[in-house]
Order: sequence, then structure tokens, then C-alpha cells
Amino acid sequence: MSFGKRGSFGLAQEKPATAPTTRAVEPAPVAAPAAKPAPAPTARSAPPPAPEVQERRKSDNYYDTKSSIFSALIETIDLSQLAKLDVETAREEIRDIVGDIISLKAVVMSISEQEELLDDICNDVLGYGPLEPLLARDDIADIMVNGANATFIEVAGKMVKTGVRFRDNVQLMNICQRIVSQIGRRVDEASPICDARLPDGSRVNVIAPPLAIDGPTLTIRKFKKDKLTLPQLVKFGSITPEGATILEIIGHCRCNVLISGGTGSGKTTLLNCLTAYIEPTERVITCEDAAELQLQQPHVVRLETRPPNLEGEGQVTMRDLVKNCLRMRPERIIVGEVRGPEAFDLLQAMNTGHDGSMGTLHANTPREAISRIESMISMGGYTLPSKTVREMIVSSIDVIVQAARLRDGSRRITHITEVVGLEGDVVITQDLFVYDIIGEESDGRLIGQHRSTGIGRPKFWDRARYYGEERRLAAALDASEAPPPSGAYS
Repeated sequence: MSFGKRGSFGLAQEKPATAPTTRAVEPAPVAAPAAKPAPAPTARSAPPPAPEVQERRKSDNYYDTKSSIFSALIETIDLSQLAKLDVETAREEIRDIVGDIISLKAVVMSISEQEELLDDICNDVLGYGPLEPLLARDDIADIMVNGANATFIEVAGKMVKTGVRFRDNVQLMNICQRIVSQIGRRVDEASPICDARLPDGSRVNVIAPPLAIDGPTLTIRKFKKDKLTLPQLVKFGSITPEGATILEIIGHCRCNVLISGGTGSGKTTLLNCLTAYIEPTERVITCEDAAELQLQQPHVVRLETRPPNLEGEGQVTMRDLVKNCLRMRPERIIVGEVRGPEAFDLLQAMNTGHDGSMGTLHANTPREAISRIESMISMGGYTLPSKTVREMIVSSIDVIVQAARLRDGSRRITHITEVVGLEGDVVITQDLFVYDIIGEESDGRLIGQHRSTGIGRPKFWDRARYYGEERRLAAALDASEAPPPSGAYS
């Protein structure tokens, strides 16, 4: 075809000049009776279908039409030429060609339906298909696709089923492949599990058949377009201003910090907030399975693990990255999530001149976080005595920050806890800041308050004084001190 308005794209068969005009003005309602004959249900004297059934039937017709037009589009365009265009130009070319195909096939649609179809097909060819509208929303925390016909989202801490559907499992698998291939990974029957990320840092997990029985399962932990900060967490009620000041001082004073919490409790978000108080002159190295952290400092080295290839070789584990960090002259090491034997290497780094290192792990309380560190060290095959491991933990970790997602969907920082020392074989901790639940409102929202436990001189007081932060620390602890509320549980 000639390079006209569409560049190298054109219809496989030229249409008569009058065809688009006569079909374009054809009114949409005329096709309604022909598309869905009504006599059969009436003859059975059956009640009219429920609204959700009618919507599903309409959706099925829509997807059949979309599939037909999409197939014609793929036969028409030159994908190699399409790849050379920028996204906006390619989108305009596709919209023009799809409009011509609709005219040639005499598809009768309203203007709104046609616009919806055009957007969907452009998203299929250039983006992530039906996921695009969900990815564009900033109020969604998670997107969970359970096969082609079931997509759930998390909004305000609650799971909601959406009407988003994929054409079939093949389309869903193609989108999964498109996502993981952007960072040089793959997902197929030979390698059915894959961790990846989107360009904005959103975390992606894909598990494909035969492991996923009902079709490919895609889970996306979305990142907000605007990175959250501690002042915003204060605004949302996750922490008080005094608690935020304590966290800010902890980040600035180069305390070694573990952020503990359950799935979806906001550990990575909180870690991002704490890294905002790292001095811009410091060299920071991050180690992650899929790069999520969004550090704003100028001197940051980002490392990412690598899965094995088809021959089972070439794997680079988190422990390999943490060990290699020590040869890269880091001032701080940040591990996105500690989940295995790398815990031993991180503790060694914290204890050998890399003050201010941070990491996250899954645990429900600060005390459980310490037990999990012990368990992960034993996973590495070390046969160290239990007391030796606990001495290493005490000498390495300064503060454990506990995050939690409560049953009403809200996220709160529930503990700021110091690791004080060792008495016998028992690790001693003390809470500086806790969150007490007082009651519940009529709409199910929990009522609580943050308070200082009354400890006026934390263990890291001398470190705060070294950085000139002791007065701010004392003022924050005094201002947030309050008696436990009546009826609060420990």
C-alpha cells in the first residue's frame, strides 16, 4: 500500500469510495431487532432475564465483534512498521484503520460503543489490553486477574470484582508475556512462575498453566503516580506528626531498621518514606527481586535478582547481591524484602560499618520479626548456636517498625520498637510508640490512637545527639505521651 495518511499501513482491500459514507450514517438502533431476536423467549413465556444476565449477553456480543475486528486488523497492518512509530502516532493509525474495518464489515455501533472499541483495540495492540483503564486509576492498590473472565481490584483496603474481561486466556497470556519481556524475563509452560515489574515500578507476579488451573493468574501491586511521603501518611492517619518525627530522626541518624508487617500492610511504601531522609551525599545500594523502591538520592545503585535460564543456570540470588554489595563501597544497603539466607549477610553488613541499612520482612509483631530472622539464618545451613545468632541480631538491628493493615482496610504503623540487648538467651525490646485500638464506629471503621510509651531516653539517644537531633527527639516523645485509653487492649 502507499504511504498516505497512515504511513505504511492500509487496508488489505480497498473499499468503494461510497461505502463508508452510506454506512456511517446508518442509525444504530436499526440493528437492534436483527441482532437479538425476541420471539423465542416470549414463546416460552419465560420471565425477562435479570439485569446482570442482560449485561453479560451484551458483553458477549461486544467481545465477539471486537475479536472479529481485531483479527482483521492484524491481517491488515504491518507490525514491523508499526513498531517504528511512537505510541501516539501508532494509536492514531490504528484508530483510522479500525474505523475503516468497521465500515467495510457493516458493523452498526453507536458512537460511544465505537469509541470504546477503538480504545480497547489500541490497548490490545500497544499496551496492556483491558488492564489499561485499571492501571490508569490511582486509587487502586492491587489488580488480581484470575483467568480471562475474573478480575478483582483492591480499593480502600477492600476487594472488589470488576467487569474487566479478556478475550480469552491466550490474550491474557500474551499480555503477561509482554510485561515480563520488558525486563528480559519469560513465562511459559517450562517456566510458569515469574516476578517482574512495570515501568513505573509496580510489582508483577505471573503464574501460568499448568500450575494455574483456570488460566494465567496475574497479580499487580500498583504504585501511586506520586510517591507517598511521611507527611502524607500523617494526613491519612497512619501515624501522628510526633511519630513521623521519630521515624524521620531514625532515618536521618543512620539507625539500622527492619520494617515488619503482613502482606499489603505498606512495608515498601514505608521503606520509601524512610529513605527520603538519607543524605544526598551517601552512596546507597538497593537489592530487590523486582526493583520497586523509588529512591530520590543522586547516588543510588539498583540491583535486581535473576532467575535461572532454560538450562537451569545463570541464577543470581538475593544473597549473591547482598554479598556483592560489600565490595561496592556502600554506605547504606537496602534490601527490598528479606526472605531467606541473605538475612545473615545483611546482619553482617549492618554490623561492619554500613550503618543506616534497611530491609523489610513479613511478620505480625516485632517479636515475631526477630524469630523470623533467626529462622531465615538457619535456612542458610548455618549451625551457629542460638545465642550467637541472637547476639548478632542485637548488635545489628536498632529499630523495628511494625506496619499493619487493620480489618477495616486502613493501614497503620502500630509499633516503633527498639532492640535493646540480650539477657541470657532472650532478646530484650522496648516499644517507643504504639497504636491502641479504642473502639469501632457504626460504619465499621476502627477508632484508635498513637501514643508514646513514656520512655524518655531511647537506646539510640546518643546517636541522635551525634547528629544534633536529641532535642527534636525529646520533644516528639514528650508531645506524644498519653495515658493508655480506657478499654484499650494490649
